[in-house]
This record gives sequence, C-alpha cells and structure tokens, in this order.
Amino acid sequence: MSTLLLIVLFTAIGGILSVMAAGVFLLLPEQQRQNVLPHGISFATGALLTGAFCGLIPHAFEEVAVADMPMLSATILIGILLFFILEKLLVWRHCHSHACEAHGEDSHDEHDHAHAHNHSHDNSRRATGMFIILGDSIHNFVDGVLIGAAFLTDPQLGIVTSLAVAAHEIPQEVGDFAILLHSGYTRKKALIYNMLASLTTVIGGVLAYFSLGDLHHILPYFLTLAASSFIYIAVADLIPSLHQKTDIKTSLQQIGFILAGVALILVMQSIAHRFEG
Repeated sequence: MSTLLLIVLFTAIGGILSVMAAGVFLLLPEQQRQNVLPHGISFATGALLTGAFCGLIPHAFEEVAVADMPMLSATILIGILLFFILEKLLVWRHCHSHACEAHGEDSHDEHDHAHAHNHSHDNSRRATGMFIILGDSIHNFVDGVLIGAAFLTDPQLGIVTSLAVAAHEIPQEVGDFAILLHSGYTRKKALIYNMLASLTTVIGGVLAYFSLGDLHHILPYFLTLAASSFIYIAVADLIPSLHQKTDIKTSLQQIGFILAGVALILVMQSIAHRFEG
C-alpha cells in the first residue's frame, strides 16, 4: 500500500471516524455518558503519553545526528510553551468576550446591562459555536500534518500516531458536540459541522505528503512538535480533570484505563513492526 494511501486512510480514521464515534456516544443516555467519558479521558491520557515517549520522540532522535539532539530537545520545550500560549489566548478570548466583561461592570450598571446582555446572549452562544468549529478545523489540520510527517518517517510510526490522535479526539469531539448543542445547534447540524471540520485532518495529511516528502531533514522537528502537543494535552488538559475525583475506586479505575491506553499503543507498535518486517 502506498504511503499516500496510508496517510489518507489513517487521517480519516483519526478524524472522521472519531467524529462518528463521538456522535454515537451522544446517543447514550446522559447518565451513561457522564459515567463513560472519564474512562475515555484516562484511556486517551495513556495513549497520548505512550505515543509521545515511546513512538514520536525515539523516532525523531533516530533521524538526526548527535550534534542536532540538543536542538531537537529544545523543540519539545518550545512546542509545549507554544501550546500553552495558544491555549492561554483561547481562554483569554473566551473570558474577555463573556464572563470577565460582566464581572468588570460596576454594581450600579448591572441592572442596565442585564437587558442588553440577555438580548445578545443567543448570538454570543452561536459565535462561541462557530469559534469551536474554526478552532477544531485548525487543530485537525495540524493533526493531519503531524500524522503525514510520521508516515513519511516510518509507516509504523504513522499508524501509532494516528491511533493516539484518535484516542484523544473522541473525548474532545464529545466536548465539542456538547458546546455546539449548548450554542443552539441541532444534533444533525452539530454532526455535519464536526464532520466537515474533521476533513481538514485528511487535507493536512495530504499536504504534508506533497510538501514534506523532499524535506526529510525537517521531519524530526515535526515529530517532536507532535510529541509536545501530545504531552501538553495529556498533562495540562486531561490529567487535571482526572484529579477532580480522589476516591480509591475512581483512582484505581483511572490507573487501569491509563494503562489500557499505554498497552494499546505498545501492542499496535509491535503489530505494525511485525507487519512491516
């Protein structure tokens, strides 16, 4: 199977199928969704960290000379800081547009402000939904580029990377669905918009194939950026949510599903390696 076909196939798995899985998840009763989602987050945490530390980073270092390793390590640090800044800007934008402005009003203006705030609330929620779609499209495009770069380095690494992407995309897509539904979108429209946004994963992968194919010297840096993305998502976004519950039963379940995510990536690495051999 050609590299381009593999990229198209696995970017579709990482994008479109994750949206479909999230859509099926939304058909579950609310209580079941609340019970299952934390397990998905734990599983994604293990898959992302294993994909980064046992897949992307080792392959990146294998592709460079010893003299370039410090720069490659610095790329991981820069990537983590960059993702922190980008997320900070997104949080600031949301705060500035909504709650922070409301809290900044003087108390004697609150009554006068209430009517205007309620009048624009629906439009604000709709804008938030569109912002989520735009942000998801960009995020999926970057995921596609990173999956494409991984396949150009090693098909085995590409498979592992696409699986790690899918593992964290499903819980994220569920969250995106929830935001879109809260913003006034119907389930059908939310599914269509998320499906369209997921197509950018395939676009990113195909563009990476044609634009990075002759630039193998920069592929290790894309791999380390992908690793820093996985590490940041797991450590900054997913793990803090797991700490919200500290009872023994929940903690053991979290550890179990994290280890399941680790095991999946390691097993898929082994299978892909044997298949390649």
